[in-house]
Amino acid sequence: MIIKFTNEIKVGLLVLGAFIVLILGYNFLKGSDLFSNINHIYTVYDNVDGLTDSKPVFVNGFQVGKVGELSLQPNGSILVRLDISKTYPIPKNTVARLENADLLGSKAINLLIGTSVEKAKNTDTLEGKVKKGFLDDLNPIQSKAENLVVRLDTLISSLNSVINPKFQKNIDKSMTSISGILQNLELASKEVNKSIPVLNNTLKNVEDISRNFKENDKNISSTFSNVKQFSDKLAQSNLDQTVTQLNSNLKNLQSILSKVNNGEGSMGALINDKQLYDNLAASTANLNKLMIDLKANPKRYVSFSVFGGKDKKPAETK
Repeated sequence: MIIKFTNEIKVGLLVLGAFIVLILGYNFLKGSDLFSNINHIYTVYDNVDGLTDSKPVFVNGFQVGKVGELSLQPNGSILVRLDISKTYPIPKNTVARLENADLLGSKAINLLIGTSVEKAKNTDTLEGKVKKGFLDDLNPIQSKAENLVVRLDTLISSLNSVINPKFQKNIDKSMTSISGILQNLELASKEVNKSIPVLNNTLKNVEDISRNFKENDKNISSTFSNVKQFSDKLAQSNLDQTVTQLNSNLKNLQSILSKVNNGEGSMGALINDKQLYDNLAASTANLNKLMIDLKANPKRYVSFSVFGGKDKKPAETK
């Protein structure tokens, strides 16, 4: 049986084929993969600035799909369709996070894989979150920087009003003083550098002394041992008895001196009796005179004769 197509049927089929080719070409130009099985999974954002159709969808940097369509909802949120290949099953509690793809503000969606065993099916909706970008983080800093600039401008204006010529002169004097102080510090540092050799010699001497102490450690230990033995012997000696006897002797001496002062005994009489003292002094003076006359005129007191004769003249007496 031969089917004959009329011209009207041929024209209709041609128009239908052209329409199908037009739809397929349009979807192909939008970036839709016409020959792969995909799941249409949805997510919702409050703001999708920079996100457009055909933007990639990643899982840990690996592309698993693309953005299919964006539609504005009556409440102002944006419904985003994600075309994800069925070869990459996505857990149902996965989070679709909107992130910056580059510094120019281009967006992409990164899927934070959940732990649910149940997989997301076609037309399911994932939780949507937005990650702040680098420029968003700079906005608070920019605001703070602007406030800081305003405060600096106010501070500079205040300083300009405060700094008068007299104040500037005082600053110049202060700078001159600071310069002098720095020069003095430089001179002091030079003196310190000169003193370094002396300090080195001193440290060397100290080191020599410490070395000598170390070398003579045995002798020093022996000396301390001897001192300890001497102190032990001194502690063991009858020192208390000696001190007691010395105190007794001092008391006796004090008693004797007291008796002498009171004129008791020969010594006391000799010291305290003035008449006895005067007699002794006179006797001593006469004895001295006698000795002088005896030395000057011995013949008056002693007579010698060679033949045993006696001198008939009596000795002169003075």
